[in-house]
Amino acid sequence: MVVFAGQGDARRSLSLLWRAPGGPDEPRTARSGPKPGLSVDAIVTAAIAVADAQGMAALSMRAVGERLGRTAMALYTYVPGKDELVDLMHDRALAELPTDYDTAAGWRPAATEWAGDAYAFYLRHPWVLQVSQARPVLGPAELGAMETVLRILHGADLEPRLLRGVVGALWQFVRGMAQVAAEAGAAAAATGVPDEEWWYARSAQLAEMAPDFAERFPLLTALESGAAPAPGSGADHLSDQARDTFRTGLAVLLDGIEATVRPPGAP
Repeated sequence: MVVFAGQGDARRSLSLLWRAPGGPDEPRTARSGPKPGLSVDAIVTAAIAVADAQGMAALSMRAVGERLGRTAMALYTYVPGKDELVDLMHDRALAELPTDYDTAAGWRPAATEWAGDAYAFYLRHPWVLQVSQARPVLGPAELGAMETVLRILHGADLEPRLLRGVVGALWQFVRGMAQVAAEAGAAAAATGVPDEEWWYARSAQLAEMAPDFAERFPLLTALESGAAPAPGSGADHLSDQARDTFRTGLAVLLDGIEATVRPPGAP
């Protein structure tokens, strides 16, 4: 499923994201009435826990309320609805990403470290991958994460149009690779069929249905037969393969950026 951010009331969403004065989480010392038993932060923490454990499809105001021992109605005093809650969750999760990378050795080591951190982040919170990037949340953590990548690549001295494309390519590569890895890890639980069983059944059928497979697809056959076998099997094997593919693809992508920064023959 794809969830689009920014679907709630713009003013109320941004007020919550940026903790504007007078918002629902302002300390009660400045407002009349009893001390609240809930807070926006507590609701967002519970919502992230629901999404981490059960996925975005299980997220609802009722599910979050149950985790907090409250009714869904009790949450609406603090968060207008699920649309605004998704924005808050997304921004809070992104706040986990480090924002300080050492660029003393150049932009490439820092970019490599950032990419590894972002990849691990997405695997910790795979539901974040279901929040479309077509419309940004525009929260402080989301914008801070973008600022971090720009700061890392600042030393590459790319002109703005090119820098925009490089940042987009790097971010989408990491996000895309993490999405494949996350889906591979979830496939067995979602379908009830272990990975080994799935591959074994289809490999046997494919060999029967296409006895001339090697002749029809010689390059694919050579690629598979020439690949070094990864240790382990099942989900661990797939995870190792995904990490290896990620590292290889990242290195090639950074090679391309480096070639753009310093064309062949340049000192």
